[in-house]
Amino acid sequence: MASSSYISLMDLASGDMFNSPQTPERISRVMTLPVDGAITDDGDFDSLSSEYCEKTIIVANFLPLQAQKDIKSGQWLFSFDEDSLLLQMKDGFSPDTIVVYVGSLKVDVDSKEQDEVSKTLLEEFNCVPTFLPPDLQKKFYHGFCKQYLWPLFHYMQPMCADYGNRFDRLHWQAYLSANKIFADKIIEVTNPEKDYVWVHDYHLMALPTFLRKHFHRVKLGFFLHSPFPSSEIYRTLPVREEILKALLNADLIGFHTFDYARHFLTCCSRILGLDHESKRGHIGLDYFGRTVYMKILPVGIHMGQLQSSLNHPSSSTKVKEIVAKFNGKKIIIGVDDMDIFKGISLKVLAMEQLLQQHPELQGKVVLIQIVNPARSTGKDVQEAIREIYESTERINDVFGFPGYEPVVLIDRCVPFYEKAAYYACAECCIVNAVRDGMNLVPYKYIVCRQGTSRMDEALQIAPESPRTSMIVVSEFIGCSPSLSGAIRVNPWNIDAVADALNMAITMPDVEKQIRHEKHYRYASSHDAAYWSQSFMQDLERACKEHYNRHCWGFGFGLSFRILSISPSFRKLSIDHIISVHRRTCRRAIFLDYDGTVVPHSSIIKSPGPEVILFMNSICSDPKNTVFIVSGRGKNSLSDWFAQCENLGIAAEHGYFIRWNRRSEWETFPITIDFGWKRIAEPVMQLYTEATDGSFIESKESALVWHHQDADPDFGSSQAKELLDHLENVLANEPVVVKRGHQIVEGVTKGLVAKKVLSTMISNGEPPDFVLCVGDDRSDEDMFESISNTAYISSLPVSPEIFACTIGQKPSKARYYLDDTVDVLKLLSGLNGASNSTISTSNTETEPKTAIIQKWKHSEHIGWFEDNNQHSFSLDRWVLVDVSIFRCQFDTSQVRFIVIVLLTEGIVYLLSMENSLVGLTINDGEDEQWHIDFGKEAITKTNVYCLVTGWVFP
Repeated sequence: MASSSYISLMDLASGDMFNSPQTPERISRVMTLPVDGAITDDGDFDSLSSEYCEKTIIVANFLPLQAQKDIKSGQWLFSFDEDSLLLQMKDGFSPDTIVVYVGSLKVDVDSKEQDEVSKTLLEEFNCVPTFLPPDLQKKFYHGFCKQYLWPLFHYMQPMCADYGNRFDRLHWQAYLSANKIFADKIIEVTNPEKDYVWVHDYHLMALPTFLRKHFHRVKLGFFLHSPFPSSEIYRTLPVREEILKALLNADLIGFHTFDYARHFLTCCSRILGLDHESKRGHIGLDYFGRTVYMKILPVGIHMGQLQSSLNHPSSSTKVKEIVAKFNGKKIIIGVDDMDIFKGISLKVLAMEQLLQQHPELQGKVVLIQIVNPARSTGKDVQEAIREIYESTERINDVFGFPGYEPVVLIDRCVPFYEKAAYYACAECCIVNAVRDGMNLVPYKYIVCRQGTSRMDEALQIAPESPRTSMIVVSEFIGCSPSLSGAIRVNPWNIDAVADALNMAITMPDVEKQIRHEKHYRYASSHDAAYWSQSFMQDLERACKEHYNRHCWGFGFGLSFRILSISPSFRKLSIDHIISVHRRTCRRAIFLDYDGTVVPHSSIIKSPGPEVILFMNSICSDPKNTVFIVSGRGKNSLSDWFAQCENLGIAAEHGYFIRWNRRSEWETFPITIDFGWKRIAEPVMQLYTEATDGSFIESKESALVWHHQDADPDFGSSQAKELLDHLENVLANEPVVVKRGHQIVEGVTKGLVAKKVLSTMISNGEPPDFVLCVGDDRSDEDMFESISNTAYISSLPVSPEIFACTIGQKPSKARYYLDDTVDVLKLLSGLNGASNSTISTSNTETEPKTAIIQKWKHSEHIGWFEDNNQHSFSLDRWVLVDVSIFRCQFDTSQVRFIVIVLLTEGIVYLLSMENSLVGLTINDGEDEQWHIDFGKEAITKTNVYCLVTGWVFP
């Protein structure tokens, strides 16, 4: 059922619903690209110089700029924001890379000034502003982003109106409209063949769809700087599918931690039914033929900017002031934004608990909490501020005395040089957020504690003296996994946080030094430049196949996606395969059963009468060798296809093979020791009892553990555990543990196809037509096996190979059919072709003399070999189809064979080294018959068709 939030973005996101003014005139790309040829405003590149420098388009909600308007002159003044990560990440790019920023300004610009401002920002700062109308900005940023997405992604649901806003469709529509405006600006400055686009954060999660719709092969990365919630939280989002599908239009999606990536992948599995896998160390998710890669790397700090701040004269002055003010006291520093997720009040309560539990620390330890201004407004923020101040006042009243305040709140905009001074003086840094995407405060603290020569002078410490630092960090923030030497805490456990603070300030200096050195090595090597460089390298790798594959866009709204397939991968033309079928003479056909002949969704698993009819008709053609290859047991398949006399069956993925109904079952020539079952079955039974919805299917050659009816996540987790368990206990047993449904078996479908084809070749009936149709992973082995058959050197002519999968998906097959309905159409076509051949073969031809009888296969054949001539004595006057005899000869001796009937009742098989254009035959009575083959010489591949059906007088 389609979500009620499903809408046409092309209509919705035009912005018309807000009656907003038109965006400023389009920016010409000529202004930003160093090329010789001109680029037209409509985006067509007339001619590009070979000296074109690729650009990286950095897209974020806000530009890395500071803007203010001069009151006297009325002119806008702009400057780069040196603290912005978007600016710092440039250090990771190649010096030849042009970086263009797309985003909004943090100030409102009058519509009359927007064109001039746009031109100034583009020429002087390489920035492209997106001017959102005030009403749209309010609904987009302050509405949907800050009041809905931000709390939800931090695990806070809008249970009541006082704590976060509930989902508002108008705000969602504003979100889409804003994303569309951003996409339009990107399109103006992007050359999709050369440039890379890197989109940042949750404000722009719908943008990849708008961009991908316009440029199918755009090189697009996305990085989420906030947490990604668990599926239980994310699934409450009314537009959950739309956002996931939009993000999957990126080539690379980045997260700070594996937990965030795991939550995203789990949501894709539960909501969209998509599975992921690790590809050479990189996590990839197949989405309609495209591989969307995951990048897990926490962002870093800018070392140069920090060291510059430490060397700032104001920092040294501030350090001296702090040392004088808090002389003899150990400083615990906290720096947080004012929002409900930073855990500031919990931190203050932990300080209170510390002083209660350790009275000896009163007057000796102080918590300095710097509170950055709130980025959003709301009742929840106001309540958090009130709680923080009330707790601070109470603690200072109880534990403070003249000259000593246990908790010092600095609630104002603090310049970074001042923060650096506090970091440098602090014994311990505490980051106690209940949920945070990354948080770089610990990294900044570590670098500031390492210091510089000027900072050492201000602190009056020797340059060679060892450095120490201690960090107490919440386990719920993104930087926690990378800080292996920090004391991790649950911020909700106030007693545990208090104990961690006590441990941090009382720990021996030697251990503090070891922890500091470990942290500093990481922070200094994994800085912002390393982060951006690593992401761009992975983005380049993710996009390298863009122009080696065919791409088609389909779907409406946020359901738009790209179908990407190999140039050689195409839908199987039934008319084409029937045409090839008619001109070939020895055919091998392999058909999977479940999902190919019968739909997976079918409750009745037995084949329908139509399938039986088609199978009987196709198998009745003596030139066809047809096999059903299935993982099902031989008894079921035998019963279902009992009416198909000439149908071959490979059961249990080929462990059991039967060439037709009259033949006996053969087992694949591997060990038949099934003692491993006594080891494996009890292990599998344990997992079955522990996993509701799972069951064991016992076959003669395999044990299968099914978990499709279990909880998707738990079933998948249990399957992986079972796989590891079985691989260990069966390490010395003659079995293979197969992935997928955890199939324990000794053979694969690929070996089945290889055996059948090898048998045909060894019997002198090498196939010139091979068709294989299947739908799942086990069939990929067959596709690979039949493809390798084409390269067998002993074959005079390569056969026509048709490997066909069901559905448009990455596969080793070159062809696809959409579903089982298409398979039945294919079988119907083959049925008609076979009937046509049989009809032609069985047509009565009136002989010109009485000695020639009707067509008939001889059943009694005796034969002898005499030099190059092979003769067969027949029990009656018949013309025999050549295919009856082909299996009697070694193909290395007989290259081209023609059958003719002489009046003596003897069939002569003439071995020829070259292709034939005609044949003169002596009938033993000194009378010669001349047969002219016409324009086409007889060869290995057409001999059957030319000979069959001739009657001699």
